[in-house]
Amino acid sequence: MTVAPCVMLQGTASGVGKSLLTAALCRIFARQGHRVAPFKAQNMSLNSAVTADGREIGRAQAAQAEAAGIEPTVDMNPILLKPEADDRSQVIVRGAPVGSLTFGEYGRRRGELLPVVAESLDRLRRTYDLLIIEGAGSPAEINLAEGDIVNMRIARLADAPVLLVGDIDRGGVFAAFVGTLELLDPDDRARVAGFIVNKFRGDVSILAPGLEALVRRTAVPVLGIVPYLDRHLVPAEDSLDLDDLPPSPGLRVLEIAVVRLPRIANFDDFEPLAREPGVGVRFARSAADLAAADLIVLPGSKGTIADLDWLRATGLADAIVAAARRKVAVLGICGGYQMLGRTLHDPDRVESPVATAPGLGLLPVVTTFAPTKTTVRVRARAGAALGPFGGIAGADLSAYEIHMGASEVGEALRPFVVAERSGRPADDREGAMSGDGTVLGTYLHGLFANDALRRALLLYLARRKGASPDARWGAPQSPAARYDRLADAVAAAVDVAAVAKLAHL
Repeated sequence: MTVAPCVMLQGTASGVGKSLLTAALCRIFARQGHRVAPFKAQNMSLNSAVTADGREIGRAQAAQAEAAGIEPTVDMNPILLKPEADDRSQVIVRGAPVGSLTFGEYGRRRGELLPVVAESLDRLRRTYDLLIIEGAGSPAEINLAEGDIVNMRIARLADAPVLLVGDIDRGGVFAAFVGTLELLDPDDRARVAGFIVNKFRGDVSILAPGLEALVRRTAVPVLGIVPYLDRHLVPAEDSLDLDDLPPSPGLRVLEIAVVRLPRIANFDDFEPLAREPGVGVRFARSAADLAAADLIVLPGSKGTIADLDWLRATGLADAIVAAARRKVAVLGICGGYQMLGRTLHDPDRVESPVATAPGLGLLPVVTTFAPTKTTVRVRARAGAALGPFGGIAGADLSAYEIHMGASEVGEALRPFVVAERSGRPADDREGAMSGDGTVLGTYLHGLFANDALRRALLLYLARRKGASPDARWGAPQSPAARYDRLADAVAAAVDVAAVAKLAHL
C-alpha cells in the first residue's frame, strides 16, 4: 500500500506562524480535491480540544483538521504537553494523560514515545493523500537535538521536504534563516527546500536585495512572502497571544473582563465574543482591570488551587466577590467554576500539594480532584428560565468538557442539562447558578461558539446595563469562511505550485 507524501513546516523560532500556515495549506490543498491531514508529533499548549472518541489533542491541530474538512483524531497530535509549572507538564499520549513529569523525567522517556509518534504518522499516511506536518519551536535548538521527536527527526521519518518559516515582523529574519541552516547537520540542511517570510507589512520590493543575497548565500529559494494576517483566523495556541484578541467592530456597548490566570487554559472560549460588534473582551490582571466590566469571567486553569492563591495575592479574589455582591454578572468555566465554589479538595495531590483550599464561596459547590480526567464532547440544552441563558431555555447546544475531578452541587439552580455524552444519551443537570442568575458556573467549554447562546448572553448584559442591543449579535460566525479567507491570502502569497511539486502531487 502506498503512503501519502508529506510537506513539513518548521520555524526559525516559536511564534513565527507555523500553525496558521499549516492550517492555510490544509485548506488550500483540500479545496484542490486532495484528502489532506495535519500532523504535529508533540505539542505544548494549554489550549486543547476533544476528539469524537473523547481524547485530548492540541486545539491548533483540531483547527487544522477543520480547515482540511475532516474530523480530528489523536493521530494528528499523539503527544500533548500541558504545562503545570516552569519545569513540569502533564503528559498526554494518544489523548490520555500518563503522568505529570519534569522536563528531565520527560526527556528520559522521550525515546519510548518515538514509536507512538511513528505509528500515528504511518496511520495517517495510509489514510490520506497528503500530510502537512508542523514542527515546534526551531530545529536549530541544538541543546535539544539529541532527543528531538518533533522537528528534523520527524522530517527524516516522513521523508518530508521542509519549508522554513521566519517572522519578519520581529526583525532579524535573514539572520534567523541563515543561522538556522548553519546549525543544522548537512543532511538536515539539505531537506530545507524553501523559505517562507511571514508577517510582512509594507512594500515587498524593499525586500528584493535581501532575498537575492539570502538565495545566493544558501541556494534555497524563497517560496512565499506572506503578509501580516489576523492570527485569530485559527484558535490561539499559545497564551502569549492572549493580549491580541480580535478587535471588536464598532463602538463598545459591553465590556467583558476575563481574568488572566497564570495557568489559563482553553482561552479560545472567548474569541467568538470578541468578534461580536460593540463587545470589548479584555484580559484582567488586577482588581482595577475589573472596573466597568458588565461580565467578569473566571476561565479554565491547569492549576486551579495555585491560581486561586494568585487571585487572593493580587486582590482579584476580593474584587470578584465584591462585584458579585453588587450584582455584576460573574461566570466561571471549568477551573473558574471550581474557584467560585465553597471548597476544593485534592486528597491525591492531583493539581496541588495542598489537600484542601477554600473557594470564593459564591456558589454552593464542593470540588474534589481525582486522577481520572474527563474529556468528552456533549450535547446540552439551556435548562433555566432566568439568568444569562434564560432567554433560550430548552435550546440545543454543543460543547465539550476537559477537567480533573468532579463537583457536588448543593441547593442551586442548574443552568444546563447534558442530553448526550460522546454520542450516548444522558440526562444530567450541569453547572450551578445563584438564585438571581448573576453568578453562574459550568464545566462546558465552547459554549460561545453557539450563536443563540452568545446572543442570549449579550442581550441579557445589555438589558441589565440599559444599553441598546446590536441586531447583529449572534449572527453565524462560520469557521469555513475564516479558513477560506486564510487560504486565499496565503495562496496569493506563496508559490503553491512549487509546494505541490515538493509533495509530488
